[in-house]
Amino acid sequence: MSPARSETDAAGAGLRAVVVATPPRAQDLGSVSYWLESLGPIQPRPSLQGDLEVDVAVVGAGFTGLWTAYELQRRDPTLRVVLLESEAAGFGASGRNGSWCVPELNAGLDLLSSRFGRDRAVALHRALSATVEEVGRSLATEGIDAAFDRSGVLLLARGPYQLPLLEEHLRSYQNAGISGEYSWLDRAAAQARLDVAGVEAALYTPNGATLHPGRAVRGLAAAVERRGATIYEGTRVLRVKEGSPALIETDHGRVRAEVVVLALEAYLSQLASYRRRVLPVYSLITLTEPLSERQLASVNWSERMCVASMRLTVDYLARTEDGRILVGGRGAPYNYGSRITSSSEHHPATHANLQRTFEEWFPALRGVRFTHSWGGVLGMPRDWIPQIGFDREKGVAFAYGYTGHGVATTNLVGRTLADLITGRDTELTALPLVGHRSPNWEPEPFRWLGVRYVQRALARLDARGVRTGRPLRGGALARRLAAH
Repeated sequence: MSPARSETDAAGAGLRAVVVATPPRAQDLGSVSYWLESLGPIQPRPSLQGDLEVDVAVVGAGFTGLWTAYELQRRDPTLRVVLLESEAAGFGASGRNGSWCVPELNAGLDLLSSRFGRDRAVALHRALSATVEEVGRSLATEGIDAAFDRSGVLLLARGPYQLPLLEEHLRSYQNAGISGEYSWLDRAAAQARLDVAGVEAALYTPNGATLHPGRAVRGLAAAVERRGATIYEGTRVLRVKEGSPALIETDHGRVRAEVVVLALEAYLSQLASYRRRVLPVYSLITLTEPLSERQLASVNWSERMCVASMRLTVDYLARTEDGRILVGGRGAPYNYGSRITSSSEHHPATHANLQRTFEEWFPALRGVRFTHSWGGVLGMPRDWIPQIGFDREKGVAFAYGYTGHGVATTNLVGRTLADLITGRDTELTALPLVGHRSPNWEPEPFRWLGVRYVQRALARLDARGVRTGRPLRGGALARRLAAH
């Protein structure tokens, strides 16, 4: 009997695992994002046919579900793992994101320290920092060529109004005692690393990476299959009934499991019992044609680092391995009732604004053609802090609320959930995200009114800062609501 088998049995049950997942079907997967299109035709896997009885079911087959399955298999290779996916593995945010793999959460260190204490906040930061390397190592171990490139993260202050926000960012690192991981760059040093128009200063850390999310998520799906999993696609989860065993009802059969792991991120809001746990917010992306070495050199873009400014309404950029520039950000309005619709993934005004952002940042690259635009939905908890939990009596484990920072965080989550489910007491299970519970979002119409107010108010603050060049004043309510 292996040590892993012994520990699993001691946790109570000789666990067998199932991973399940959910978004809509009947759509050409290649049209979802450039990442999935670049993989070529994707052959769908068979749907579930009939009922199953298993021990652990993870609902969600993006990075959270796949990393959880992978880590359960690593801890006990005898576990039986089945994935149920409504569309195809990687259909959701995992196959659409901005390619960032970074040790950051939208909940900053000051907020985390105020909630959990400085030591626990720093412990979480250290775990996330180690996770970037862990993602690269795991992909390499499984032979997944996801173009993983660890070139770091560059945060910019564009214009005088963003400078105090960047200084505030640095102070949060100083308060946590980790400022040594970050370098402050003055205007000349920032432009030497990346020549962005209007830059005042920058913060740089080498601990961050970009990757090809499509290759990563589809490669990870193949890896869990090689380790013995069966993946059923085209299988929609209709409802989950807690209990021992828990019951998952799908449109192709029922799955009974001792443990169900809810790993749906924004799609969790589409399950009736969890509708107010997480807010689905759209992030949109536009992508240029491949740039020549001369064009890239004209703006000093020699590395594939993650880049963002301190704009309140969020922007993020990255460079692909073939020289394309990705520009992403918010802008698509929140849908009443937390509806998730494919039409919201293509918001012309937001995509046009992102393309203007690119031209404003890089005047030397005006005229570059944009070849792809898409979007996806991310999950935002009410206090911006992700959550990991497991209630063995109810038979339900869960993880959600990455607010757009899930590529690295999901790997940490997968390892943590695997430890919790197999009854292991580790440094990961002691992290402050475990057992944390955010407040529910307000019921409608208050949710819609509040979110729309914040979206518009933050956009107005950004516009005022650009227009006046002065540090932000006013909009205190909107900024406070957006900060927690």
